Amino acid sequence: MEFKNDAEALQAFSTRYKNLNDEIAKVIVGQNDTIRNVLISIFSKGHCLLVGVPGLAKTLLVNTIADALGLSFNRIQFTPDLMPSDIIGSEILDEQRNFKFIKGPLFSNIILADEINRTPPKTQAALLEAMQERQVTAAGKRYGLDNPFFVLATQNPIEQEGTYPLPEAQLDRFMFNVWLDYPKFAEELQVVKQTTTNVTAKAGKVLSAEEIVFFQDLIRKIPVADNVIEYAVRLVHKTRLNSEFTADVAKKYLQWGAGPRASQYLVMGAKCHGAIHGKFSPDIEDVRAIAEPILRHRIVRNYKAEAEGISTEDIIKQLL
Repeated sequence: MEFKNDAEALQAFSTRYKNLNDEIAKVIVGQNDTIRNVLISIFSKGHCLLVGVPGLAKTLLVNTIADALGLSFNRIQFTPDLMPSDIIGSEILDEQRNFKFIKGPLFSNIILADEINRTPPKTQAALLEAMQERQVTAAGKRYGLDNPFFVLATQNPIEQEGTYPLPEAQLDRFMFNVWLDYPKFAEELQVVKQTTTNVTAKAGKVLSAEEIVFFQDLIRKIPVADNVIEYAVRLVHKTRLNSEFTADVAKKYLQWGAGPRASQYLVMGAKCHGAIHGKFSPDIEDVRAIAEPILRHRIVRNYKAEAEGISTEDIIKQLL
């Protein structure tokens, strides 16, 4: 892709993003914030955790985004008996009696890790190594994963029987924790009309893998004013109980605050949020716009907050 300068490239990115949204809207009704957060995490080289009850089109959403981005897509259904080799791949003896590595479903651009909390920590850890290092290790050899590489994991918040909740350290690997809610009445009417006939909508390809990598690098290059970075870091420090900036609401209701990854993702997410709205540099409003899904899974409420029915979202709103 050739542009005269970065400003022209950013304008092109903003246009492509709108085209992308229009294509996805042909298939997915509503869920604008969810789509925005998933796309921001892709262009920021992050990963996304979707939490919602069954039947809210989580799988369809990922499938549609993969189509619109022209990327390869694999869905892995996590179950209690799933082993690391089932997702990474394994070595087999071929006809010439040589060991040959057969790649698993993890070797794809977009991975849907369905019900990630249904599988034991051993398999969860194998996926999280791939997310962080963008490579896997099998039989002592390292294999690089496809570029771009994006994991969208889902969790069902209702059932806790036979689940292995992700520890805080592993949750921290996800850029966003996005809550999916039930659709509004008008949206559900449209969903039912669209899905109960023989006509099936499909998203057209808007971007290629090369263009996505180009835009990912472009977003990293966006300059950020010092006051915006300071605002993001101070917001994270407000959640920590041992910081000079600790907020009163944190002292009262939090057991644990967010780590440095939160500050990094707030700045990266603000860059991308600003870019999709045609800005050449993000401002404080961009940080505030993406703060909730970034902080939601990084702060731990104490007993007092749970007893008084104070949600994580209530605390984040007070921090902002």
